[in-house]
Amino acid sequence: MANLLTISRFPLLLIVVIMLYLGSPAIKLISVFLLFLSLMIDTVDGTVARKTGKESLAGSVLDIAADRVYELVLWVSLADLGMIPIAIPLIVITRTTLTDAIRSVGTRNGKAAFKQHGSKLGKFIVSSAWMRSGYSVAKIVAFTGLTLGLALAEYPSDSQAARYSSSALPIFQKVAWVAVAFCVVRGLPVIGGALRRSVTAAAS
Repeated sequence: MANLLTISRFPLLLIVVIMLYLGSPAIKLISVFLLFLSLMIDTVDGTVARKTGKESLAGSVLDIAADRVYELVLWVSLADLGMIPIAIPLIVITRTTLTDAIRSVGTRNGKAAFKQHGSKLGKFIVSSAWMRSGYSVAKIVAFTGLTLGLALAEYPSDSQAARYSSSALPIFQKVAWVAVAFCVVRGLPVIGGALRRSVTAAAS
């Protein structure tokens, strides 16, 4: 059940992106609610897996893959649509490529991504409820806020919707940078751990 919920996020993302690019302002508004729904599923599938005792390495990898697809597709799409600077997806792509490549080594050895850190600080930064929840909230607010701003910006310039968009968009753009900060900080223990292991291996 949990894996089915995770898989359902992929077609939802495709529908949302198509609506954002090709839809009328009203269709774009609907896409905001669909996007919010698909992001909420991410908070449900893990809970379902734990409640049903169906947690698995494969499920963990699938969940991370879905998160990565969402992050990269949405950041790139929002940059392409002019909602955020191109620097944001470039930073996220670089961090994600590095950390996922490093984590793949541990995954091949049977360790889930969030259980590959030895130090308490590393575990807190990468896998604590505070850091994971903070990152998730920042992404949800940024993604839904930016897509809402995009939809409202297409209404007539003298409308209340357009005025709301022009005043709210800068706020959500700042939240996007907060999400990027979480992304980078949570990747540092993974990259730092790999560098330490490389230095130790070279010295031995």
